[in-house]
Amino acid sequence: MGGAVGQRGEWDVATVFLDRDGVLNRKLPEGEYVSSWERFELLPGVMEAIAALNRAQKRVIVVTNQRGVALGRYAAADVEQIHSRLQALLAERGAQVNAFYFCPHDKKQCQCRKPLPGMFEQARAEFPEIAAESCVMVGDSLSDIEFGRGAGMRTIFLEGDAEHRKPGWEMGAELADRVAADLPEAVRLILG
Repeated sequence: MGGAVGQRGEWDVATVFLDRDGVLNRKLPEGEYVSSWERFELLPGVMEAIAALNRAQKRVIVVTNQRGVALGRYAAADVEQIHSRLQALLAERGAQVNAFYFCPHDKKQCQCRKPLPGMFEQARAEFPEIAAESCVMVGDSLSDIEFGRGAGMRTIFLEGDAEHRKPGWEMGAELADRVAADLPEAVRLILG
């Protein structure tokens, strides 16, 4: 895929889509869920990375599958509270996420569960100026990369914590336009 690369190697990016668990916060072992703020552990450098995107006037959008809602492990209101608390924490550092979208459904119940395009369409409905060719998706799973590619975005796969990688991560890394260790490194790639 590749996309338009500028003179210094940077992409011409207006909007950065970010997965949540494993990208912004520590991913829990498979089958466990970040069901409350107390279980939400921000990863090192995330606030600074989002602030750098904000300073560069990039739109930042979080898109996250939250199957735990469908399974009854926590409520949609719990997800919204986590996002509200995160936004308040970011604001203390002069940073912000422009929008949060999440899929509360189980597999094969909707069009919004990544890799399906529903959350990209929600973002385009709220921000009609979004064009896929000026977007990048940053994620740590195959479904994140498939979501980005399916929408026509460039993609960056985050290697993250080897202990908590989802099955299929190797394919995600292979399909992605670029691979980074973590969000701060991905942001450096995006900003050139």
